[in-house]
Amino acid sequence: MITFLEGLWGDGFLSPGGADEVMRVIAGVDLTGLTVLDIGCGIGGATGVLVSAGHAGKVIGIDVEAPVCEIASGRLDAQGLGDRVEIRRVEPGPLPFDDASFNVVFSKDSIVHIADKESLAIDVFRVLRPGGWFLASDWLTSHDGEMSAEMQAYVAAEDLDFGMASPARYRRALRAAGFVDIELVDRNPWYRVVAREELERLTGSERATFEAAIGADELALQIRTWEAMIPVLESGEHCPHHLRARRPRA
Repeated sequence: MITFLEGLWGDGFLSPGGADEVMRVIAGVDLTGLTVLDIGCGIGGATGVLVSAGHAGKVIGIDVEAPVCEIASGRLDAQGLGDRVEIRRVEPGPLPFDDASFNVVFSKDSIVHIADKESLAIDVFRVLRPGGWFLASDWLTSHDGEMSAEMQAYVAAEDLDFGMASPARYRRALRAAGFVDIELVDRNPWYRVVAREELERLTGSERATFEAAIGADELALQIRTWEAMIPVLESGEHCPHHLRARRPRA
């Protein structure tokens, strides 16, 4: 799966947009010298960007899967970033850090796997220092409650532990936790175009390359996932977002 996703989205990335999308998430917030937590760091692509292009002073990346943590650590060390990056495997649940430990909490398309958005918002608020920012991208649904048949088919095709929620629920959770300057930006218009381009790569221009990398059967499964995803992107029910909120200074 890592081979497939990197082939589609770039070295180090397990979700769309690569380094450019990381920079769009953090746009307008100066990370220079700051301490950053990267929730769901995966194999370290975004973590490295936060240091190399975002100029963060120190980034701690966390993930629940030991193999991806090992890959991330090795790659970041090879890039010469080991003195400014630390990768930790953690257990699912509350963040294992003291109060007010970070200037910024970042996440790229990982908190979709955390169903309890309210507890997440409270915990992120807790580990942020006063004035600190929560900057994230994530995969959302346009509404809460029962998903459409098309959306259910897409989630089943992904076969992942998606805990998707609506923009309204995220906004309520962030506000209730105490955040201010809350902003949600709908990235559906961007990704519904990109997803069609990705499907064309999988079925046409790069099909042979992907088949050689992961096999015809696995590629067929991935194509079916994209074919299930595009209709719910087109309808707007699947709506990736950027999320931004700040812990007040006092």
